[in-house]
Amino acid sequence: MSEINIQVEAYGGVTRFLPAEAIHLKMESPIQIEQVLTQIIKNYPQAESAISLCACAIGEDIISRQNTLDWDCTLVLLSPVAGG
Repeated sequence: MSEINIQVEAYGGVTRFLPAEAIHLKMESPIQIEQVLTQIIKNYPQAESAISLCACAIGEDIISRQNTLDWDCTLVLLSPVAGG
């Protein structure tokens, strides 16, 4: 096992519950996205309901919470939006 650096950026409604700056986590690799989100909720419990509704992305790709990370990356949390 080795450590990876994960930068977390958030957009939309979830930003009300997270710090304005990006969140930086050092995690053991490999790790599932779901486990990264669990750690964020531990650090920011007020964000739990918002994070549960977010989509996750790396780069331009929406990814599943079951995907595994084993490299340094930026994980983006995208709040759902209502359109008209």
